[in-house]
Amino acid sequence: MEHPHQLQKYTCPMHPQIMQDKPGKCPLCGMTLEPVATTAHVNTHGKKINHTGMIADFKKRFYVVLALTIPIMLLSEMIQHWLNIHISFPGSEYVLLVLSSVVFCYGGWPFLKGLVNEARAKNPGMMFLIGFAISVAYIYSVAIVFGLEGMDFFWELATLILIMLLGHWIEMKSVAGASRELELLVQLMPDDAHLLDGNNVSDVRSATLKENDRILIKPGEKVAADGIIDEGETYLNESMLTGESKPVQKIKGEKVIAGSINGNGSIKIRVSHGVKDSYLSQVIKLVQDAQNSKSNTQLLADKAAKWLTIIALLAGIGTFLYWYITGQSLAFAMERMVTVIVICCPHALGLAVPLVVAKSTALSAKNGLLIKNRTAFENARKITTIVFDKTGTLTLGKFEVSKIISLNKELTENEIIRLAAALEQKSEHPIATGILQKAKNLSVVIPATENFNAITGKGIEATVEGKRILVVSPGYLNEKNINVSEDFTANDTETVVFLIINNEVAGYIALSDKIRPESAEAIQVLKQNNIKSILLTGDNNKVAASVSKTLNMHSFFAEVLPHQKLEKIKELQNKGEFVAMTGDGVNDAPALAQADIGIAVGSGSDIAAETAGIVLVNSNPADIVNLVMFGKATYKKMIQNLIWATGYNVVALPLAAGVLYNQGVLLSPAAGAVLMTVSTVVVAINAGMLKVKKLK
Repeated sequence: MEHPHQLQKYTCPMHPQIMQDKPGKCPLCGMTLEPVATTAHVNTHGKKINHTGMIADFKKRFYVVLALTIPIMLLSEMIQHWLNIHISFPGSEYVLLVLSSVVFCYGGWPFLKGLVNEARAKNPGMMFLIGFAISVAYIYSVAIVFGLEGMDFFWELATLILIMLLGHWIEMKSVAGASRELELLVQLMPDDAHLLDGNNVSDVRSATLKENDRILIKPGEKVAADGIIDEGETYLNESMLTGESKPVQKIKGEKVIAGSINGNGSIKIRVSHGVKDSYLSQVIKLVQDAQNSKSNTQLLADKAAKWLTIIALLAGIGTFLYWYITGQSLAFAMERMVTVIVICCPHALGLAVPLVVAKSTALSAKNGLLIKNRTAFENARKITTIVFDKTGTLTLGKFEVSKIISLNKELTENEIIRLAAALEQKSEHPIATGILQKAKNLSVVIPATENFNAITGKGIEATVEGKRILVVSPGYLNEKNINVSEDFTANDTETVVFLIINNEVAGYIALSDKIRPESAEAIQVLKQNNIKSILLTGDNNKVAASVSKTLNMHSFFAEVLPHQKLEKIKELQNKGEFVAMTGDGVNDAPALAQADIGIAVGSGSDIAAETAGIVLVNSNPADIVNLVMFGKATYKKMIQNLIWATGYNVVALPLAAGVLYNQGVLLSPAAGAVLMTVSTVVVAINAGMLKVKKLK
């Protein structure tokens, strides 16, 4: 059974930036649009039903062509000449023909299909040029086998198809990851719910819940629908939905959000509305809208290929006609045309971007960066403002003890923690988790308790070693008119609990979400590079102001919900800022999608990582600085490769066409193939020189 908010999308296999709500033809190349993996491809167990067929197809074709290319090259006359070897046997030229024909028909099929579709759409591009190049090379080479004088291009044909299959395989794999973010969001919604009918409990599908249904949420379960608590109280972990850094107490009459995780209490809620109108569903729609509304920058390689297509076709045909009309033989005219086409074969152009992408991706993975969207990575050089989520990004995302203060000279800090931990060991409260972790770190032996009792909304009490001990909130002290020592101090970012021994305040423990040690340096380096840093969080103004001031950030936005975060990103973009957004929770997903560049920290949720174009694998803010610098270096390499891959044609193409023929200068097809190979090698070497300069 599918969720009501699932939508099917269709995309072009060769132009993945084309995305439509219904089947049809690609407006760029005319190919039939294929269904992509959206929430419609996720069943109620969150498993994907359809998608990676095209990627698997390109992968299979690549390996088949790779296996055939080796014998093709060994049987090619030019390769044998270069290697100073001789391999020949009766019928070897026909074996070469058969192997090359398999490569052409099987490996080249996607490009031949693309050639036809782009021709029908009257919009020739990269696929047209590749298809045309391999077709000319194949037809000419076949003619050589059957008597035409000259040298075949079978090995160039095979390597061209091999490289193009590899490039498209890499590209399609990177595109495929972008289709999974909505699936992961859907997985936050539990499949089943415990429906209450009087005293009877029955399990039903969450998607069938409707307004005013009553459901039971057991300890540790996800809330199945938005609603209001009818009975019970608990603590809910809403960090994946609201950005709140600690679980929130919920009592009768308060609202709960679908997808949040219940603590150790059992609650009964009355459903406010069905799944399709839930808060989580709205977040899903925000992500989808932001993704679909983003403009897609066409790769420079595609633009260069289009111009190269026009130049190659016009120059090739023009060259053939000129020489044939002026009295040269058909073989000579064909040779000139083939040389021009081979010179313009997009070996280097096809590798210009993918090689740099492959190199930069590998380097990035070793240095804390995971590139999921290469366009976003290339655009890192444009960043003028970086918006940071607080919890788990600039901070550690853990509720930890930051201060232990004894108000009794006879009581040590360890004793404060020892007694507090004695009570908290029976609690699942987030404060208890922090205190118990501190006790563990200090190797404190926790004593047993008697007469344990929870003071609703205020704290806990018990008897420890014959003493009446309480661990309570400031609200309890106010309620009981208990005065605190003048030595009490706590900043706005801390949550404080007091330890009371036999009716006397003995001390207090402050807990907070600590700022990462790398955050301050990262913010400072960004400032030195004229990049603004802005804090965007669901926490209160005091916490946000404190963190922003501590890190010397440009400004902050506090107490914002997911849809408001997205609006804040839009506001900055409307002011002309090129915005990068970092975050780690589902609440950040819409903003990550809306931002010009979405950057997720690896310790965060899967949805944040999938929505973002880039993931900080090590959750280190310093990696953002590395990202910006490395993005600039990567883009520079791409431009250099594109300039070389197209620029060498300015010199080589006229020579291939024979403009200096009367002066005795004429490039042979073999020389054209060599130049094409040299161009590819230059591009590969340049890409290999890419390095990461990390923030010290």
